[in-house]
Amino acid sequence: MSSLTPKKIGNMRYQIDADSSKGMKVPVTIFADEKLLAKMMTDRTIQQALNVSTLPGIQQHAIVLPDGHEGYGFPVGGVAAMDAEEGMISPGGVGYDINCGVRLIRTNLTEDDVRPKLKDLVNDLFKSIPSGVGSKGAIRLNHSELDEVLVRGVNWTIDHGYGTSDDADVCEESGQIANADPNKVSDRARKRGLPQLGSLGSGNHFVEVQKVAEIHDEEAAKAMGIEKDSVTILIHCGSRGFGHQICSDYLRISEQVQKKYNIHLPDRELACVPNKSEEGESYRAAMFAALNFAWSNRQMITHWTRKSFERIFKQSESDLDMRLVYDVAHNIAKVEKHKIDGKLKSVVVHRKGATRAFPANMDDVPAKYRALGQPVLVPGSMGTGSWILLGQENSMNMTFGSTAHGAGRMMSRSKARRNFTESEVKKSLSDKGIFLKSLTRDGVVEETPQAYKDVDAVVNVSHELGIATKVAKLVPIGVIKG
Repeated sequence: MSSLTPKKIGNMRYQIDADSSKGMKVPVTIFADEKLLAKMMTDRTIQQALNVSTLPGIQQHAIVLPDGHEGYGFPVGGVAAMDAEEGMISPGGVGYDINCGVRLIRTNLTEDDVRPKLKDLVNDLFKSIPSGVGSKGAIRLNHSELDEVLVRGVNWTIDHGYGTSDDADVCEESGQIANADPNKVSDRARKRGLPQLGSLGSGNHFVEVQKVAEIHDEEAAKAMGIEKDSVTILIHCGSRGFGHQICSDYLRISEQVQKKYNIHLPDRELACVPNKSEEGESYRAAMFAALNFAWSNRQMITHWTRKSFERIFKQSESDLDMRLVYDVAHNIAKVEKHKIDGKLKSVVVHRKGATRAFPANMDDVPAKYRALGQPVLVPGSMGTGSWILLGQENSMNMTFGSTAHGAGRMMSRSKARRNFTESEVKKSLSDKGIFLKSLTRDGVVEETPQAYKDVDAVVNVSHELGIATKVAKLVPIGVIKG
């Protein structure tokens, strides 16, 4: 048995024991079914998790969630908690697209209302939401306005007429994390961020018009305003070139100071610094600025989405009841308190391609959902479906309050380009009643549904383990991509 072969330790739970000869400080735990695990074994996912287990100050275990696949340093779908006093903070453990995240908007429209106007709606959304590589947002900020966005997050956009306080109430951190510091952000990152606020970008980012296909938890669905056959909108994007540049800047800084802190790593992509060091504090303050940028970005896209619906359906956003259900972040590191060996301890939880899944009665869950638990949004690929889940108690015992963030890639972008054509992908979507509008051929082909794992299987692992349980399944009817 290879040292990289995980042993089964329970239903959908696998483990690689800590091996000090490999520098491992904790075991690796993988939450997956057999098929998902088999896919992880075909790339560096498990090796990367093993590398993470060697980081100074890591607590309990390195975690791979069911959507896990090879990433930069940490696997995507990886979670690790570091001792807040003695441990590390790692830019690669957060990722390049800081606070790539998802938000869901509900409407009182049904599929029957939307179908006759679907093409007009998707075309209008495509026209009014800037998308694509290097795309520019629809507003021009000056430097001091950008600084305000970086500190105030969603509140800046609300003050400027792009939403209401109801929107902020249902964002993680209320859409504004404290202690962001624009002074810790490089001029290069600012230059990239200035023109991009309110734009979708490229890759796997999208705006989807969806219908509610299945309801699994009536009580939770009702609390979220979700009804069968009603139409929802899912927005998936992050901090654009701004967050990417912050990650690049601080990876370079972290690499330069490894000797200073006597840090020895099995993979240079894991470059990290002590959480309490000057470099660690600076990275956190810059990363928090990118979190606030991303929440503002999704808020502005929400505003233009509502305006598109108003134009096409000739009703106001309040008539259409276009309320934000929730906004959840992926790619984030935060200090939280978790039980380690029976004691509450402050740890830096890195969620890389992972999303928070807190249970009921936690202060961090918005007041609206506190008695219920935190909504979790898991987007699939554009031809399959997405899920709303509800955070549960087991997430705190098993995964530091986290679950999967999406379907997870099955196939590289370059392989997808070799294997599929734009017309094939568009036809297969059209056959399912999905209208797609994309800026580029590659944007279509790279994101073909076949390039992704089965989102239902990923969600099923979370549900069966009681980490986050099924509320509703949403299926796309219209998609815009960069």
